Amino acid sequence: MSRRSRRDEDREERPGRSRGWIVFLRDVVVIIVIAVVVSFLVKTFVVRSFFIPSASMEDTLVIDDRILVDELTPRWNDYTRGEVVVFKDPGGWLDTPPAAPMTPPAAAVDWLLSLVGLSASDSDDHLVKRIIGLPGDHVVCCNALGQITVNDVPIDELDYLKLPDGDTEASNDPFDVTVPDDALWVMGDNRDRSKDSRYNTDQPGNGFVPLENVVGRAFLRTWPLDRFGAIDAHPEVFAGVPDPEPGESR
Repeated sequence: MSRRSRRDEDREERPGRSRGWIVFLRDVVVIIVIAVVVSFLVKTFVVRSFFIPSASMEDTLVIDDRILVDELTPRWNDYTRGEVVVFKDPGGWLDTPPAAPMTPPAAAVDWLLSLVGLSASDSDDHLVKRIIGLPGDHVVCCNALGQITVNDVPIDELDYLKLPDGDTEASNDPFDVTVPDDALWVMGDNRDRSKDSRYNTDQPGNGFVPLENVVGRAFLRTWPLDRFGAIDAHPEVFAGVPDPEPGESR
């Protein structure tokens, strides 16, 4: 029997090595595709990342805070008073011009980064406020103590409001509204620097935010690390507020 040459052995080994690299690359591609799909589904239906572009929610949220928004839970449990929500502009709330369109390569990179929560380029097209009134609620400002009343019950918001020293008025602008079906009345915690429902009553939605515009409930500050923590809905503030009487919504 003749001895096999080293060259013959190398010829036999090379196809096996090539097939090994092909299998490896295929597995890597599959893993990447699965990760992108999972990230897309999470971003679309479960959690999204946003950054805070304004001072309207200080000191609960400050400029450049990065937050996570729960899109899933409210679909089943509805929203509650006091929750901080992110929503698309109902029309006329934002006075900043739209951002210049990205180049196709930049848009593709931004899209990929947004899938995994590393980009939140659409934050400038959204707003973040606190829910004060739910559908059917009668929301009035203000009583003799400067407190907002919801369904005739005063709420003490001083724990989270940012007001000038010596000022205890929950709003310097009076209002008396009944929240329509499928809408919210929202306000910023930094009351003197928030263009919220009070200042958009002349817009198409009369200052109310349609529920279909709401992305979800902000529940966590993730960046910077020294501000990491849960976003408080202050349920105790609204604990005594009754449900609206049947037929109150319009």
